[in-house]
Amino acid sequence: MEEKIIIKNLNKEFYDPQRGTVKAVDNLSFTAYKGEIFGLLGPNGAGKTTTLRMMATLMKPNSGTIEIAGFDIENNSQDVRRSIGYMSSNTALYPRLSPREIITYFAELNDYSKENLTMRVEQIIKYFNIGDYADTYSEKLSTGMKQITSIARTIVHNPPVLILDEPSAGLDVIVAQKIHSYILDLKNEGKTIIFSSHNMGEVEKICDRIGIINNGKLLTVGTIDELRDISGKYYMEEIFVYFVKEFEKES
Repeated sequence: MEEKIIIKNLNKEFYDPQRGTVKAVDNLSFTAYKGEIFGLLGPNGAGKTTTLRMMATLMKPNSGTIEIAGFDIENNSQDVRRSIGYMSSNTALYPRLSPREIITYFAELNDYSKENLTMRVEQIIKYFNIGDYADTYSEKLSTGMKQITSIARTIVHNPPVLILDEPSAGLDVIVAQKIHSYILDLKNEGKTIIFSSHNMGEVEKICDRIGIINNGKLLTVGTIDELRDISGKYYMEEIFVYFVKEFEKES
């Protein structure tokens, strides 16, 4: 299988006046493959978001390496940015721009071909079925419409790697299912997707492999069936709690 994301011995430290040096990411290593949805899970403060931000070149690691689509984040950061679509958990839309304007802007921002830009934007609008509100100010959109627009702008430049942090948070089940369907379509197109969520049901439903981290350390990685075998638990929620508690016992 083709490796699209290779993370080796990744470390990130912060200084906190009260706690001193805090190791947010601690010697983290994992690989994700073309056409794979890799779930990255952990409790709050586990180091997930810090890891995702380093992958998106928004933070620099203290040590270790990240390679995405054949490019190293330290030496080829521009190429990495062109190769990823990053949707953070607190991504906001410009309130006085419409979805069409936002999607167009992000295509231009990522150097999408000018001669094909209009056609690509229309293709994305049609694919995500947002034509009815494509020219409405985003401040007037529902939460679900905003979230779908956020995903649309994330993939408009057709990157091989997507980093999605809580893409269905706060959505009703119908819109969440629609987003899951889009994500599975993108996987089937061969995209590599890093998927972070606190919703264990959706992780169990759509992820091919799952990595669980706590205190910046990778506790385990495997398919849902492999994690069931190791933990002796069946549901993803129980599996998650098992690994986090086992880690806390050993710490």
